Parts: sequence; structure tokens; C-alpha cells
Amino acid sequence: MTTKANLPVTAGSIVVPYGHVIGNEKWRGSEVAQRLQGKVRLIFEDGLGLVDFHLSNRTCILLISEADLVAGDEFKRRLVRFRNASSLRGIVIVEKTQISDQYYSGVQKLAVLELGMVLLPVANQEEASQLIIQLVREQSRERGSNPFVRRQRGPPAEPAVLRAVQRIPAVGKAKALLLLQHFRSIQRLCNASVCELEQVVGQTVAQQIYTFLHS
Repeated sequence: MTTKANLPVTAGSIVVPYGHVIGNEKWRGSEVAQRLQGKVRLIFEDGLGLVDFHLSNRTCILLISEADLVAGDEFKRRLVRFRNASSLRGIVIVEKTQISDQYYSGVQKLAVLELGMVLLPVANQEEASQLIIQLVREQSRERGSNPFVRRQRGPPAEPAVLRAVQRIPAVGKAKALLLLQHFRSIQRLCNASVCELEQVVGQTVAQQIYTFLHS
């Protein structure tokens, strides 16, 4: 029987088509899975190990729920094992609520400062599902885009994405809107350099954003 101690780090051999999401079997029936249904092509797999949702383009979602934060340090060991042993790109989505808020700074220190992973806080599983949907749609658009055709301005930011960006230190609603209008997606924002961020919000805030997401 497979235990938490010997779970495979990731299902790296799985090829995920664009527009699809492979979900860990443990999330079947959850709110986040229910909200993904009908918006993306969701398939459940029991061999993902430490990964919660596997997207295309070698991107994995590690979802830390309110219950995970309150339960203890198991989620920390999961992040460390994934980061140290996986070549896939991991995005950490954390359910930051009134109950779990006291544990959030510890997650941020580990995921961002020590492991160098992208960390996105959400208020609940509904917001988590909206972020995953946004990431899937961004990847599909990137795949189908013509690099020789000038890009048009993207659609208005979805509420959950806007709220997630506003939770970055020193970023209010106005700066969040500017950032999303400029980078057109949360994935591009997470991959932006300090120089690119400076063009939108100035040097001081750019450094704070970069440190929060990458350092």
C-alpha cells in the first residue's frame, strides 16, 4: 500500500493535452473539482502522487487547503519533496482564510523565499478553480497564437485573478489592473523580470512583487 512517505513525487510521464487538466483522485467530488467541470476537460488519475492538478506545458498545481494548513507540517514536506525532485513547474495555490491566515506567513517563507516557487493565495476553493481555469485558458491561447500577428488587448481580468494579484504586498486594485492589462495573464506576471515590472509599477513596488513571487 502506498503511504504519504513513499508517494511518487510527480506523474512526470503524463502528457496533458492543451485545454485539459489531470486531477489527483483525492480531489474527486471536492468543490474545486465540481467548479472545474464544464469549464475545462477534467480527468482524474490516481497516479499523480504529490501533484494535485497537472496542466499542459509541464505545469503542476499544488493546492494547499485550509485543512492542510491547520493539520500540521505535512504540506511543507510535500512542497520540499516536489521542488527538490521534480523538473516540472510547480505553482502553489494556498487557501488563505480567517482560520488559516496565521499559518500563511510560514507557507510564504518556505515556498517563495526558500524554494523559489510561485505562490498564489485564494480565499476559497471557488477562487482556486477560477485560477486553474485561467491558467488553462492562457496556455491554450499561447499555443494557438501567431507570433507574427499583433496581440489585441485581452479581456477584462476575472475577479478571482484580480483579487489574487491584489494580495501581493504593495499592490492595490489600481496596480493590479495595470499589471494584468500589461502582462495579459497571471502566468506572464509570475514570470516577469524586475525590469519588466518596473515599467508598470516603478522600481520599489516592482522589487516587492518580484521578491514575493520569486526570491
